[in-house]
Amino acid sequence: MTTGQDALPEKHSFEADVSRLLHMMVHSVYSDRDVFLRELISNAADACEKLRYESILQPQLNPEGTQPEILVKLDEKASTVVVEDNGIGMSHDEMIDALGTIARSGTKAFMERLEAAKTGDKAQLIGQFGVGFYSSFMVAERVDVISRRAGEAAAWKWSSDGKGSYDMVAVDLDQAPERGTRVILHLLEDAKKYTGKWPVEKIIRDQSGHVPIPVRLIEKDGAEPTQVSDGVALWTRSRGEIAKQDYDDFYRGISGDYDAPLTTVHFHAEGRHEYTTLAFVPGAQPFDLFDPERKGRMKLYVKRVFITDDAEVLPRYLRFVRGIVDTSDLPLNISRETIQESPVLSAIRKGVTNRVIVALEKLAENESDTFAKFWDLFGPILKEGIYEDWERREQLLKLARFQTTAVDDATRTIGDYVADMKEGQSSIYYINGSSIEQLRSSPHLEGFRAKGIEVLLLSDPVDSFWPGNISEFEGKPLKSVTQGLADLDEVSGVDGTGAPKHEAPANVAAFIDLARSVLVDELADVRVSGRLTESAVCLVASEHGPDRQLEKILQGAGRLQTASKPILEINAQNEVVQRIASVEDRIFLEDAAWLLLDQARILDGDKPSDPRAFAQRQARLFSLATGLNQ
Repeated sequence: MTTGQDALPEKHSFEADVSRLLHMMVHSVYSDRDVFLRELISNAADACEKLRYESILQPQLNPEGTQPEILVKLDEKASTVVVEDNGIGMSHDEMIDALGTIARSGTKAFMERLEAAKTGDKAQLIGQFGVGFYSSFMVAERVDVISRRAGEAAAWKWSSDGKGSYDMVAVDLDQAPERGTRVILHLLEDAKKYTGKWPVEKIIRDQSGHVPIPVRLIEKDGAEPTQVSDGVALWTRSRGEIAKQDYDDFYRGISGDYDAPLTTVHFHAEGRHEYTTLAFVPGAQPFDLFDPERKGRMKLYVKRVFITDDAEVLPRYLRFVRGIVDTSDLPLNISRETIQESPVLSAIRKGVTNRVIVALEKLAENESDTFAKFWDLFGPILKEGIYEDWERREQLLKLARFQTTAVDDATRTIGDYVADMKEGQSSIYYINGSSIEQLRSSPHLEGFRAKGIEVLLLSDPVDSFWPGNISEFEGKPLKSVTQGLADLDEVSGVDGTGAPKHEAPANVAAFIDLARSVLVDELADVRVSGRLTESAVCLVASEHGPDRQLEKILQGAGRLQTASKPILEINAQNEVVQRIASVEDRIFLEDAAWLLLDQARILDGDKPSDPRAFAQRQARLFSLATGLNQ
């Protein structure tokens, strides 16, 4: 056989419409040019795994017991990137079969042989579709592949510009690896950045840092290799082998943050679906946590090869969790960049979500101080799940912590609330607003305070949504104190002295009737309050309409064009109200009715509907008061 420089190249045509397929590879299948390196390293890792398995039955394939390794070599002057492995290599026919036929995966065929042989051992082989190699043409004007199969004396060179044909030629052994494959990419002009050490090292660490074969990087000829990965993925080790510092370092590596995680979730699931999860709850808020477009930060791997960080492994209300999921069961599309929707992915989502929530439950039970920090950081996000996740709603509600009227600074669980309910109290009461300070000063709480009834103070935006979706907790319905009747009469108060009274003197009752007629276009009703003990008035929503705070949010977001009319409640025992009602001047009483409505609006965080009319009524009232004092 003629070898080396004297050999004549064999001319072959690709066994497919290669120009169309390669155009698809460059412009359609892959959206990120960086993936070419991931694909070549994945192929190299597969070759090393194949050698390991074949050498079990044929030790002569690796008589020295050489450890597998992948080398990435950069040459800025020559504008080349070389990816070389010491794996199984390819023979002449295997190169034609694997490289000359697009979308015929040698790895897939090898796995089929393994299955047929029923070896009982699982090879960690990555390739599935046989197209990853051709991503090289996104960055290279020509690709050379030199390979020598283990146990064979001949070496061969495959070469192509990806435009319809390729050459095969025998090469001298001193120009080939001792065993394995060398892929040489002659880079396009706009791909010269891939000869730089730092961008290439980052790509390898991010996308191939956990393949089961060590990867070393050589910046230029004569330079010492840099160990980029050691071929051991942290998540493949058992928890008992991993120190907390190792977990913390891994977390910082994948998150880019400097904090330590509050808790770690590391498990391996077996059975119908097999996957490994290593997840972290951060010790600080990501800067974009409240970005409505922000998705989760769980990275998905298939057989230790990075696939995507956009797989939505966890629901949005757990988007603060960082980590990885590694599986071999997941079907991928042709580019590995997009995950096909499948029952497997659904099962993984469910399993990982359940384990994260259980970890939070354990944290709440065993490390209350750490959980309190977690709640300060991520409580408002977790509460989104109470609104969105029907299946885990009660679990999440039990995890939630609330500020209440019973405590000043501490938080309580809804279970604590139910355990301390007053005799005769049938509902769990809450109030929504924009801040805790505003809520604590709300007139709606006066009657509840007088009775010693605890009220949940809900100040997060999501708090306006989830209570309406919770029909009850432990048989107790949730009820807003700003909606419907207060229903305080049946509850045993602290001492009964400050409880609101529903009886209205005749003149106050007459004033309420007048106000009802004057304000008929603004209000659904005007009635005596059963919740006020000090303030003169407050606004409430009707029993069956939406909560007042929810209406404001929906209107502000343009989701509600017209709000429902509120109800004005008047404290019949209030001294100012009684003095107003004692005046017989009709104009004065009409002005007073409007001013009380605007006062209620201001107390509710709004402003008068007609500031000019509000000012004029005030001026008339001041004028009358001045005249009365003369």
